[in-house]
Amino acid sequence: MKIKVFLTALLMLAAGSALAAARANIEVEGVQTPAWVERAGGAREPLAIGMAIANKDRIFTGPGARALLRLADGSLISLGENGVLALDDLGQSKINLKEVVTASLDVVSGAFRFTTRAVHKFRGERDVRVKLAATTAGIRGTDLWGKSEPARDIFCLVEGSITVAAANDAFTMDQPMSFYIAPRNAPALPVTRVSQQQLDEWSAETALTAGAGALRQGGLWKVYLAEANNQNDALAIYDRLRDAGYAAEIRPLKSAAGPMIYRVRIAHLPSRQEAEALAGKLKGRLGITGPKVSR
Repeated sequence: MKIKVFLTALLMLAAGSALAAARANIEVEGVQTPAWVERAGGAREPLAIGMAIANKDRIFTGPGARALLRLADGSLISLGENGVLALDDLGQSKINLKEVVTASLDVVSGAFRFTTRAVHKFRGERDVRVKLAATTAGIRGTDLWGKSEPARDIFCLVEGSITVAAANDAFTMDQPMSFYIAPRNAPALPVTRVSQQQLDEWSAETALTAGAGALRQGGLWKVYLAEANNQNDALAIYDRLRDAGYAAEIRPLKSAAGPMIYRVRIAHLPSRQEAEALAGKLKGRLGITGPKVSR
């Protein structure tokens, strides 16, 4: 009996280790299109729900777009419109039996937010650094908003603690609802308190917008954009959508008459409202004439 229990424990441990090893460093949790990932080798493809993001990848968002990424520890990274986020040092390791999640987030342009998730019970440690053009913040579990603009960097600490380094200045920010601005060609401004109104306005720049047709993990609704009788016609529409930053799929289906038909769709919409919003957004564009929504 003891041997059986021991073997069972070993199998459970092996399964847990395999699961941890298989867990991506960063996965795509939500997308408000158009958005792309540019791989380290230069290939570009539309950002898709559940997609694994690797070292040296870069995330791009278009006008009105958002990207929501989930780090291995459950933390969420949001990128606002017209943004570029370069990812590096992504990793998961064990140090003294404690899990350590690492990431370097280089916000080349646009607004971002990093939020730890209270609902996700992470008992390890995280070593996350966020870099704007001339300012770097080290994060140890927090809620942080920031933006890289042509004329300045902004860090806003919602809660938690960060270490900030800019030029020859280095200090700790640990007061909730405080922010720091570092102009490109002038001395940094003193850390001061942010109003709730200003925080709400900044937060809206990175949050997925209700009614904008955003895709979410677990979304069950779909938008059917085109139907073709041959694969080449379907592929032409599919390619146009994907080049434009929309994660289209092709689904072959036997018709009642017998021949195969090909449906081009976008999946992972969380509600009919979001599916209809995306259908309306694409109608009349990229060769899409009569999109339909379905669960």
